[in-house]
Amino acid sequence: MSANRQSENSRWTACIARIRDDADEAAFADLFAHFAPRIKGYLIKSGASATLAEECAQDVMATLWQKAHQFDPSRASPATWIFTIARNRRIDALRKSRRPQPEEIDWTPEAPPDQADVLALEQASEDLTRAIAALPVKQKTLIEAAYFHDLSHSEIADQTGLPLGTIKSRIRLALDRLRHAMN
Repeated sequence: MSANRQSENSRWTACIARIRDDADEAAFADLFAHFAPRIKGYLIKSGASATLAEECAQDVMATLWQKAHQFDPSRASPATWIFTIARNRRIDALRKSRRPQPEEIDWTPEAPPDQADVLALEQASEDLTRAIAALPVKQKTLIEAAYFHDLSHSEIADQTGLPLGTIKSRIRLALDRLRHAMN
């Protein structure tokens, strides 16, 4: 490490110690003036928007103020510690932005369904029941296992002892017969 870098590390370590020990605002201002623009630049280069980078930089510096007592110069340089906080804030911001937002729930009562739709659905349900009953037994049992008991093809193979290819073929044939029966 160069003498200049050692001198700079010593300076920032002393500033963090003054913040930790005396809540020294001048030391914080020095750190802020040096690191905040660098953190913002780092975050922008890592893909953050300027607004998000600014918010994260502010948050990182606030964290530095609050957690100066956690800095250990034997484990990392001040810059490494500060940029690690910045990287973690960036990861947190990414996770938060990828979280799905809860849907708005409409608590008003739903309009009653149209009677024609209800009758059509009942008729289709009866037609499907008849079409399933008309399937060959080997196909019917596999359709029921897959669609009514929610078993995977592999689980059906384990239960029946049939080869996986046979199960897939029979289900495909059964679905094709059902499709023709429903049209």
